Amino acid sequence: MTWAVEVEKLRREFAPSRQTGRKAGARPGDKPAPVVALGGVDLTIRRGELYGLLGPNGAGKTTLLKILTTLLYPTAGTARVAGLDVVRQAADLRRKIALVSGGEYSGYGILTTRETLWMFGQFYGVPSREAYRRADLLLETVGLADMAGARVNRLSTGQRQRLNFARGFVSDPEVVFLDEPTLGLDVNAAREVRGFVRRWLAERENRTVVLTTHYLLEADELCDRISIIDHGKILATDTPIGLRARVRAGRRVVLEVAKADGLGDALASLGGVLNLRSMAQPEKDTTLWHFTLEEGSRMAQVLELLSWRGVVPVNLTTHDPSLEDVFVAIVGRGLEEQEG
Repeated sequence: MTWAVEVEKLRREFAPSRQTGRKAGARPGDKPAPVVALGGVDLTIRRGELYGLLGPNGAGKTTLLKILTTLLYPTAGTARVAGLDVVRQAADLRRKIALVSGGEYSGYGILTTRETLWMFGQFYGVPSREAYRRADLLLETVGLADMAGARVNRLSTGQRQRLNFARGFVSDPEVVFLDEPTLGLDVNAAREVRGFVRRWLAERENRTVVLTTHYLLEADELCDRISIIDHGKILATDTPIGLRARVRAGRRVVLEVAKADGLGDALASLGGVLNLRSMAQPEKDTTLWHFTLEEGSRMAQVLELLSWRGVVPVNLTTHDPSLEDVFVAIVGRGLEEQEG
C-alpha cells in the first residue's frame, strides 16, 4: 500500500525556557533538560483517508503538523508525505500539500476575495483560467459568492476565516492538513465546510485529509480513523466506533421523573450506578437524573427500583459512550486542559 503519510520514530525537542528548563533541586551550572514535544511518534495514514488527530492543548498536535507540512525540522526520526521526505524533498512536497489553520488570516487587503484565491493558485502554478474557475467554485462553497468582488479588508472575521479555508483547496493538493478548520465559524458555515470536505475526498480516491479539531462531534462525524495524542506520544488509534468499543465506559442514562423523595439515595445505593447528579426542571415540575451505568450492570435493576418505589418515568434515555467519554478515559483530562 502507498501511504499518504508515513511517520517513524519522529522526535522533536525544543531548547527550554527559563521557566520550563529549571527542575526542582537543580544546581547552578546544571544543563537544563530539553522540552520534548514529540517523543518518538509512529503513524501511517492511508491515501483517501480522512484522519483525525485529537489531543489536549500542548499534546504535540501542532508540532506534528508543522513537521509534516515542512514548517519545522524533526530532531530525529523520519516522515514522508505523498511519498516525499519532509526534510530532503521539502520543496517538491510543498506543491502537493496545503495547510489550513482555523482563525488564521491570509491575503492582501487591497485584493478582492476572487483575486486572492487566484493569487494563491498562481503560487502553485495553476493556469490563470483554471485558478479563476476554482476560485468561483470555492467561493460558492464557503458562502462568499456574493462577495467575490469585495476587498479582503472589508470582510468580517468570519468571512476571512471562510476565505482562508477556501485558499487551502485552490491548488487541488493531494494531502490537506486542516488545523481547527471550523474555529469561529457559525453553525451553517461549519456544516458547509464539513460537507465540502466530504465531497472533495469522494471526487478522487488519492486525496487525503488530516484533521485536528477540538470539536469531538466533528471528528466523530468526519473521520475514518482517529489517533489520540498526549505528551508527544500516540496513545490510541482506531475508527471512532473502535475507540468507543475499547473503553469500558458503560452507558450514560438520563432519567426524568416527577418529584420522588429519596430517589437519589436509592439510585446511589444500586451497584453499578456511577457519577449520579440531578437537575431540577421547574417549568415541568420534574427532575432529571444523570448517571453512568457501569458495564455489566443491568437497566432492569433501575427499572425494578422505580417500580418498587411507584415512580413512573416521564422520560428515560440511554446513550453509548461518546467520543468525549473515550477521550477522557484514555487521556485522563479534557481537550482544553493542560498541565500547570
